[in-house]
Amino acid sequence: MTKTLMVVFSAMIAWPLGASVIAHHSFDAEFDRNKPVTLKGAVTKVEWGNPHIWIFIDVTETGGKVSNWGVEGGAPNALFREGWRKDSVKLGDILTVEGYSARDGSLRANAVRVTLPDGRRVFAGSAAGSSGGNR
Repeated sequence: MTKTLMVVFSAMIAWPLGASVIAHHSFDAEFDRNKPVTLKGAVTKVEWGNPHIWIFIDVTETGGKVSNWGVEGGAPNALFREGWRKDSVKLGDILTVEGYSARDGSLRANAVRVTLPDGRRVFAGSAAGSSGGNR
């Protein structure tokens, strides 16, 4: 009986923790460290939310085709500590994003550094990078 109660008790504790682990993905599960990408484009949308912010930019490819990329940044609190504010990126701003492409080939990237319109290069909170020396 004691063994059964321990299993049930352990499962009850682990169940809510499992949901948060599933909800927060691993960098390597979605992005490829071997596919660096540099994107330059105009901001079309910014979503500040947990667990990560998303910035969407229109990137003009060679030949003139425009593609809208979703760029994942770090957690809002981490970005605030790096100096970001909700008004750091505005609709229409031209950004340069250095990061890594999605594994599945979709138009998504994980940002390591972002060059803001005023020329400042800021760490974007990527799990693949670190703020030290990347500014």
